[in-house]
Amino acid sequence: MSHQMFEWLREHRITEVECIVPDMTGVARGKIVPKDKFVSEAEMRLPEAVLIQTVTGDYPDDSMLDLTDPDMVLKPDPDSLRFVPWATDPTAQLIFDAFRADGSPVEVAPRSVLRRVLQLYTDNGWAPVVAPEMEFYLLSPNPDPDIPLAPPIGRTGRAEFGRRSYAIDAVNEFDPLFEDIYDYCHAQNLEVDTLIHEIGTAQMEINFLHGNALDLCDQVFLFKRTVREAAFRHNMYATFMAKPMEGEPGSAMHIHQSVTDINTGKNLFSNPDGTPSEMFLHFIGGLQHYLPECMPFFAPYVNSYRRLSRYTAAPTNVEWGYDNRTVGLRVPHSSPAARRVENRVPGVDVNPYIAMAATLACGYLGIINKIKPRDPLASDAYELPFQFPRGTEEALERLSRCHDLAEVLGPRFVKMFIGMKEKEFAEYFRVISPWERRFLLLHV
Repeated sequence: MSHQMFEWLREHRITEVECIVPDMTGVARGKIVPKDKFVSEAEMRLPEAVLIQTVTGDYPDDSMLDLTDPDMVLKPDPDSLRFVPWATDPTAQLIFDAFRADGSPVEVAPRSVLRRVLQLYTDNGWAPVVAPEMEFYLLSPNPDPDIPLAPPIGRTGRAEFGRRSYAIDAVNEFDPLFEDIYDYCHAQNLEVDTLIHEIGTAQMEINFLHGNALDLCDQVFLFKRTVREAAFRHNMYATFMAKPMEGEPGSAMHIHQSVTDINTGKNLFSNPDGTPSEMFLHFIGGLQHYLPECMPFFAPYVNSYRRLSRYTAAPTNVEWGYDNRTVGLRVPHSSPAARRVENRVPGVDVNPYIAMAATLACGYLGIINKIKPRDPLASDAYELPFQFPRGTEEALERLSRCHDLAEVLGPRFVKMFIGMKEKEFAEYFRVISPWERRFLLLHV
């Protein structure tokens, strides 16, 4: 453990440390240890199987697992050291990276996947710059999962009604909650930028300041924990499901992306004369070509595909256009120095590390293979055919055939991810839904 980390723990009188490793679903796994134990032994060990649990807590089939279940060596990333602001006693949290006994990275660890992709950019003298935008819903407590969700009660004592997008008063309804969220974010150095009310009932959006991809993924990962914890304290739920309510729009995690020169910091998406560069067009070409092939990374659950429907501010294709919100790839109006492409495909239910690695991998393959994009679209893209898989089974089948992406992201990671999702889908498929009981029970 570094001297700087030790001094930080001592200075802030930390008594416990949450040692966290993000798993494939984005759940925080790990251990909570007393500060003195952490100081004497900063590394920890956990079985690799911890990373590949389905969202229900099951595991891929035995044929995919190393049945000896070896331990990973988990090492803290000093840059991730932060407070846990909602804890009763002074508590720190640290995100750990996963290694094998020989020092090599564990390929299925989401942070390892992202680091692998970022290294490809570094090897070429490039540095991606990203800015995520996260949408989420506030809800009344819902302890019974069979009961449909409802919006929470605000300061007026009434539940929100109708569509109140961008309404300041609608945000003010939950001022005490958002004051806590901002305080918690400040205490954790989470660089949230703006807060708006989105289209849905009690649907909010938080934007992050642009920056380094790994750091932003850490912030998104911790932000989800933060919002849930703050909501609990105000007798609400906060959900990052992609489509939590039937009659409301889904929630996305839009990712703004550009690529800079690692030495000069100049935006490589723009030529010196300010025009769009070949790299910019090839990056978009890569996204157009590969995004439909790797949808499980952007739509990881059966619920995710409910969001991707026409006229709901969600994309149905990977066309691109300037300041066009009906396409999957939007290029906002900007100066040449800020030229970027916004990937509007990911739902907010993604694992941020995996989604970020995947979108940057698609763009990287476009640059390396000089993939030309289709012409930009200035019209309504909802009039065009649906370009994505229709559901989990088709999406996993297409991903299994996309060998180019597997080489960039890591073949073993892709294989294990598919195995985990196949097991998850099999569990889902066994469940008989209320719709089936309602319409089929007595009528067929």
